[in-house]
Amino acid sequence: MNVWEARWLRAFHMLYYACLALGLVLSTGEGTGGGEALDPLTLAIVALMAGWHGFFVVRRPRLLGRPNPMAFHLAVVCALYIALVMRDRSFDVVVFGLMPQPYLMLASPWSYVGAVATVLSTFAARGYLDEPGVLWRLVGSSGLVVAIGLFVDYVSRQSAQNRTVGVLEERARLAREIHDTLAQGLSGIVTQLEAAEQAMPDLRAVRTRIALAKELARDNLREARRSVDALRPGPLAGAGLETALAEAAARWSRTSGVAAAVSVEGTPRPLPGEVQTTLLRAAQEGLSNAARHARAGRVAITLTYMDDEVTLDVFDDGVGFDPDAPGAGYGLAAMRERAGGVGGTLTVESAPGEGTALCLRIPSN
Repeated sequence: MNVWEARWLRAFHMLYYACLALGLVLSTGEGTGGGEALDPLTLAIVALMAGWHGFFVVRRPRLLGRPNPMAFHLAVVCALYIALVMRDRSFDVVVFGLMPQPYLMLASPWSYVGAVATVLSTFAARGYLDEPGVLWRLVGSSGLVVAIGLFVDYVSRQSAQNRTVGVLEERARLAREIHDTLAQGLSGIVTQLEAAEQAMPDLRAVRTRIALAKELARDNLREARRSVDALRPGPLAGAGLETALAEAAARWSRTSGVAAAVSVEGTPRPLPGEVQTTLLRAAQEGLSNAARHARAGRVAITLTYMDDEVTLDVFDDGVGFDPDAPGAGYGLAAMRERAGGVGGTLTVESAPGEGTALCLRIPSN
């Protein structure tokens, strides 16, 4: 049970007790002349209704929704309500606290049966069952109560679905985050350690590769901590997007040995944090792919500010691939999800032997 469900449950319990208290107030006001409304039996029924609901319903929330024993508890409360109203019509107001109880105590479809039984108890308490045309009135009242229950159930299901969608979106976001940070960093570390192994027995080259691997490990550790803290990407925390792109390209060039140039066209302007994150992650993914798959000799990153959009182009002169081939990898799918999340689009142009060009477009308005 989440916080909001607990609050609603508490509110309906309070409504039930408030209606009992209001009935007592009305009974006292009407019975000041003869005092008939405050006879001991009436007070005993009120006390029994309050105690029964408190002990068997309020104090046992884990049993809510189970026909056994909640159906029995609802039947007892309805029977006490009939006896109470038959003694004093001032307690008619208790029906407003009683009507929501079937939906709290019973799960669907039993909650609708309980709601109809509650309506029937109100008719019995008021002596309507012997009146002509009572069947249609009973059907109309029951239909209204059931319709309200169906509406509440629909709203609850929609809320549950929205929570599920939110959980799935958060999982997808975390998957993209792990791929764009931890997975890429670990891949770079493995690459440097493999290169160190191949450089044996050249100790100078081995030390260089190990130093690069340690640098990648430190960066990866910072990114891991940043992900746990749910902060913006580390490179963006203390610098602008242009600087973050330049630092990412320089770091990638040191570890891969391939030149990576960054250029900015147009007039830079402030961008929302999520847009900056998407652009930076796209550049990192392009660089990672160029190192792992493209066997490129040069990479160029261009950030362009236009009036109605901002674009990021990542080009490498590597071996290329077929973007429409199955199993193109999670990276491109994650980039498209990120782009879609900020209203942007990602296009990939490549062919075997012709290099690869990624273009991310994000509207500015």
